[in-house]
Amino acid sequence: MDKIKILWADDEIDLLKPHILFLQNKGYEVVTASNGHDAVEIYEEQAAQIDVVFLDESMPGLTGLEVLPRIKAINSAVPVVLITKNEAEHVMEEAIGSQISDYLIKPVHPNQILLTLKKILDNKRLVSEKTAMDYQQEFRQIFMQITGGLDHVEWVEAYRKIVNWELKVDANQASGVTDILAQQKEQANTEFSKYVVKNYFDWVDKNKEVGPVMSHSMMRKHIFPHVGNGTPTIMVLLDNLRYDQWKTIEPIINEQFRTESEGYFFSILPTATQYSRNSIFAGMMPIDIETAFPDKWKNDTDEGGKNLAEDFFLGKQIDRIFRKGIKWDYKKVTNVSHGKELNDNILHYMNNDLTVIVYNFIDMLSHARTEMEVLKELVGDERAYRSLTRSWFLHSPLWTALQKLEGRDVQLFITTDHGTIRVQSPSKVVGDRETTTNLRYKVGRNLQYEPRDVLVVRDPKQAGLPRPNISSTFIFAKEDYFFLYPNNYNHFNNYYRNTFQHGGISLEEMICPVVRLRSK
Repeated sequence: MDKIKILWADDEIDLLKPHILFLQNKGYEVVTASNGHDAVEIYEEQAAQIDVVFLDESMPGLTGLEVLPRIKAINSAVPVVLITKNEAEHVMEEAIGSQISDYLIKPVHPNQILLTLKKILDNKRLVSEKTAMDYQQEFRQIFMQITGGLDHVEWVEAYRKIVNWELKVDANQASGVTDILAQQKEQANTEFSKYVVKNYFDWVDKNKEVGPVMSHSMMRKHIFPHVGNGTPTIMVLLDNLRYDQWKTIEPIINEQFRTESEGYFFSILPTATQYSRNSIFAGMMPIDIETAFPDKWKNDTDEGGKNLAEDFFLGKQIDRIFRKGIKWDYKKVTNVSHGKELNDNILHYMNNDLTVIVYNFIDMLSHARTEMEVLKELVGDERAYRSLTRSWFLHSPLWTALQKLEGRDVQLFITTDHGTIRVQSPSKVVGDRETTTNLRYKVGRNLQYEPRDVLVVRDPKQAGLPRPNISSTFIFAKEDYFFLYPNNYNHFNNYYRNTFQHGGISLEEMICPVVRLRSK
């Protein structure tokens, strides 16, 4: 490996020979300059070989602060350390504003120099190694946790822990543990699927009232108790928002809003928009929506849009909950003009007790990624998916609109309807022409499938679901399976593998964030 090369410029360079020898004995190569002009000339000639620059701030002729922009003009990324006798605040502010990597006050000790070099040059490697070591130490604890028979509260804790490690590995480039972490998450999904299969029917049984808050009870439990107290409430439902994606955009939102609580709910099955989101807004399971509003509910095989009555369902739920009534509004953003309209009208929503905004973007992104090769390249894995979500949010009309609320007393909820999972394991299914096309769940008659890959619901009523046909059966894919028909099996396996899908049973699809924030 090549030696790290340092350019050190100081008008008293001869007095620094002990420091230079110390660095050379530590394996560094040092080239010196006794004035600013020589420093610039040396850097112009050797910029490609020099890894870091030390500049004395008070050299005669060209000062360190005057040399700095000339070096940065050649290579803006090179780390520069300013060494100064001057502790005046304005000198420090000017140096920091000129993008120095560090500064030291004379007289400097050789170990200070060494520490600065390690901080600048080895920081990423050291942080990466520390992250990997910390995860290795916690690996067994997480393993014991996910195989220990958890309840729903403990499953949320375990999932959050895994996601937090994913984000740490992303941030610190600890690539050495990426595969191990992915395998542990895969194992967690295997155990979580077993847990859901064992308990799901009890959760949706109205007579038992056990288990987590779910789609149909989410607004009643998490949103409505905070509405109508005089503070305007805005609820933003970002479709398909996974917990890891929320954690990626949280730092942006926290620039203006303070996170007061981070709750959760479990999406009902299927973890698909027409079921989960209608259930959220109606405050009912799908079978009860169909019974109460038969003209509004549409099954998978029915013609027309499946989520066109969300505002109607929301109004009916509000009427049930708030006897005195509240002033509310509902907005759905599905295109650029809707986003502009939201941006133009956001301050008007301050006159409402509750404003619900459904923002359809992440769902469109996941579908577009399936169909467009260029997006498959850009969003190859979860890390890239998180990064693209963050970039979209930062430049979205939604964030622009929310920024207009600065300085106003407002309560903000961020939530979703369900998440997505990157599917990797094909599972063969055979059905008739009426069988639905979804990759993570199927509704049909006489379905043939791999029993170990699915949760089967032969009586849809048991799962709170309508029965499109007298002999209809639902099946839900577990873990990272996706359903394929035998026809053109290899083609569709290659086409859909590694795409983000929803409708089935996984931590990513079912455990959904509900975050309450307050303007700062």
